Amino acid sequence: MMEQILDAAEELFSRHGLHGVTLKDVAKRVGVHHTLMNYYFADKKTLFDAVFARRAVVTSERRMQALDDYEAACAGAPTVEGALRAFLDTDLDLYIQGGEGWKNYAALGAQVANTPEWGAALMDQHFDPVVLRLIDLLKRALPQCSEADIFWGYHFVTGALMLTLARTGRIDKLSRGACQSDDFAAVKARMAAFMAAGFLSVCGREEPEKT
Repeated sequence: MMEQILDAAEELFSRHGLHGVTLKDVAKRVGVHHTLMNYYFADKKTLFDAVFARRAVVTSERRMQALDDYEAACAGAPTVEGALRAFLDTDLDLYIQGGEGWKNYAALGAQVANTPEWGAALMDQHFDPVVLRLIDLLKRALPQCSEADIFWGYHFVTGALMLTLARTGRIDKLSRGACQSDDFAAVKARMAAFMAAGFLSVCGREEPEKT
């Protein structure tokens, strides 16, 4: 029952946002009386936080493991693209392989990331450790790059990722169908390389050739 409630709430929140959904809406979608919702959740924000936390821990742990594995594999010589692939590709795989539930969570994450009133606190709570792990690898890959440029680079990376996860459909129209906003495989094939080039350009150096 709890999984059904979280799944239903996730879908509704991903489409209508926190303020566009009521506990009664979720209860109706699940097919239960709304008093059951009040039994499990004190209010709508408590339900929203539970929905967000359920998958946040999965993506955060997977990316942390991928970054650890990459650090071990690169033998102390990380590259910008390698670090970004561990961070980005691991997350995109969840949306490629995880079904509609993960795509709903992706859209929800994009909303949270762009809601300064309370979304930033949720992002801080769930993702700061893995983001700082990435930053550490990027600093080692670009030792001459200023800390400010590293953080601005991450800011641009996460902005592009959140726009991608939102699946607004805008790129579909602009490209006349050449690109599809839900084609996460196409994003995965391009994003890390594109962003790595941006880091290298801003930091003013060439990345060493891979061996």
